Amino acid sequence: MNQGKYVFAQLVEFLNQHKFEDFVTLYNGNKGIRGFSCWNQLLMMIFGQLSNRESLCDLITIIEAHKSKAYHLGFKHSVNLSTISRANASRDYRIFEDFAMYTVAYARRIRANAEFEVKTDGNIYAFDSSIISLCLSVFWWATYRRNKGAVKIHTLLDVRTQIPCFMLVTPASTNDVIAMEHIPYEPNGFYIFDRGYNSFSDLYKIHLLEAFFVVRAKINLKFRRIYSHHCDKQSVICDQTGMFSKEKSSELYPEKLRRIRYYDVDTKRDFVFLTNNFSLTANEIALLYKNRWQIELFFKWIKQHLKIKSFWGYTENAVKIQLYCAIIAYCLVAIAAKELKIERNIYTILQVVGFSLHDKTPIKQLFTSNDYKNVKEQNYNLLLFS
Repeated sequence: MNQGKYVFAQLVEFLNQHKFEDFVTLYNGNKGIRGFSCWNQLLMMIFGQLSNRESLCDLITIIEAHKSKAYHLGFKHSVNLSTISRANASRDYRIFEDFAMYTVAYARRIRANAEFEVKTDGNIYAFDSSIISLCLSVFWWATYRRNKGAVKIHTLLDVRTQIPCFMLVTPASTNDVIAMEHIPYEPNGFYIFDRGYNSFSDLYKIHLLEAFFVVRAKINLKFRRIYSHHCDKQSVICDQTGMFSKEKSSELYPEKLRRIRYYDVDTKRDFVFLTNNFSLTANEIALLYKNRWQIELFFKWIKQHLKIKSFWGYTENAVKIQLYCAIIAYCLVAIAAKELKIERNIYTILQVVGFSLHDKTPIKQLFTSNDYKNVKEQNYNLLLFS
């Protein structure tokens, strides 16, 4: 099936073009378009992401150098810089947003059987945000500070599948807590937060929805112990059930919750967690929080390897299209890896595929002919508490 096809063309076969065209029709994306369609635009943006291009000009230069391959790569024909710049600025970003969410849902569904150390009935999510700095004189709409512009990407990561299942792009000045209101909570799900998300009203909302949270407590937390659970006093210093003792906090969260003090032997530091789950052990709660760092690894990797740190357009619409194309590219590789049964992590696969886009080797053969077991991201520090 893949005989003689470029690696990029093989990857594109895992995208649902019919579904994408449904979104194009919904938002009139191809209205008045004769040559450069929304599908061509999507493929060029994904190619630019995977090949690690620094700018649109860089992308066009590479495509023009290989214009004899454009048809077989799926572009149909090469395009000039002004055409793709105009498309990113004017075509509705919701086409790419909706298709990104569709691709995310499909990637999660086929990777749903991934094993995890803690057994739970629901999914496990980590939520955090990352700021991407911009030049205020160019990105005038992204005001952050007096002389600085930036956007903030709030992301909900499915810890089991390593797939981002929800993203919200806001001005960088947006408080992280505000983004908690937009999270699509689900019953029995576990939501892991850092201490910047100590919003007791939002945590109580999670509790009322019959979902669970694990959040690192702030140092000045006022907590009244009702009773203590047995613990080993080595890694788990204390495991208590109680309520907030401060009047305002107790009004925002009026029910009992659990406070766990955990000592991490690797960093020789104490951590205090709050949770509304009373069935998992204290060590399992600590392990859930430790896996929150998968989202930090996701942000670190995507900034380094997918082009969101330097944007290819100046308008808010162009920035959002690029962000959603980055997520589509990430999920596309995750889908291909699962469908082709490639036993490598997503980050390694992205590295190898990105280098081989013009190659005609079947994708799976790229990983069966060589040993990549020793190719690892420098993520060991990120997996520790911090």
